[in-house]
Amino acid sequence: MFKKLVTLTTAVAIAAAALLTVSCQSDATKINVGIIKGPTGVGMAQLMDKSMNGKSKNSYSFTVASSPDEIVPKVVTGEIDIAALPTNVASTLWSKTEGKVEMLAVNTLGVLYMLENGDSVNSVADLKGKTIYTSGQGANPEYVLRYVLSENGIDPDNDVTIEFVGTNDELTAVLVSGTAQVAMVPEPSATAALSKLDSLRRALDMSDEWDKISDTSSLMMGCVVARSEFIDEHPELVKSFLEEYRESVEYCTNVDEVADYCVEQGIIPSIDIAKAAIPNCNIVYVDGADMKERISGYFGVLFDSNPASIGGALPDDSFYYAG
Repeated sequence: MFKKLVTLTTAVAIAAAALLTVSCQSDATKINVGIIKGPTGVGMAQLMDKSMNGKSKNSYSFTVASSPDEIVPKVVTGEIDIAALPTNVASTLWSKTEGKVEMLAVNTLGVLYMLENGDSVNSVADLKGKTIYTSGQGANPEYVLRYVLSENGIDPDNDVTIEFVGTNDELTAVLVSGTAQVAMVPEPSATAALSKLDSLRRALDMSDEWDKISDTSSLMMGCVVARSEFIDEHPELVKSFLEEYRESVEYCTNVDEVADYCVEQGIIPSIDIAKAAIPNCNIVYVDGADMKERISGYFGVLFDSNPASIGGALPDDSFYYAG
């Protein structure tokens, strides 16, 4: 009888513990994360896979979008807590919400490459007189192109012709069709274009060209931001997310696996393109004082070029998450 009682008591204890565990999981705060397809989202791929397989520390819901325009309104309304966005979009969001978002980390450096169907462009100076196709009018790509040209003595409005197209797919199409001889293309579209036309080549790495002309800034094109209210309400959860996210970024050295995750999650459309493009996407994790120092210089360049490019004002210290 005593043995049966012990067994019953143990069973009840186990059941109670299981019930408590389920209760804790159901009560756990789910982190709603928004990411953009392409390099900005690559660093999240391994974490998304872990979450999908129940191996992440936190509970997540991920939204994968083609454009920042699909993510930004949801950050404003509180539907998304954390978002991977272009850096200038993040700054603009901070300005328009009057400081209601904070930058947690930079996740992408330069991903822009000048592609040429030919061999006449070997320096920025060689671009003078050319027609340059690109996407991203009014966004990071345009400001990067204009700055690099100007600092090399080329007037973007008079010495070259800049032709903007609506999407990166269109950019790839005009290159492959022969309509464009020179184009500034982001990854993974640059890799996609190179795979379709043997005569195309990487003429210039815009990150290298930026570094040649700026000692006080780095080309930092992608970041992760969070709603300030979410940070205030869940400080430990944000720290835990950043630990998991950093691990996910560092896992990007496992290119083949991360390429699989990117295709599965809709971040990059093709496995072959993903494997070839990821090493050129400059995926990083930079936070804290280092982030603030390096991105401040970049924002300064954008602001001097066009204040509206970052929302009309340079972000103050409140924009940079201190942990």
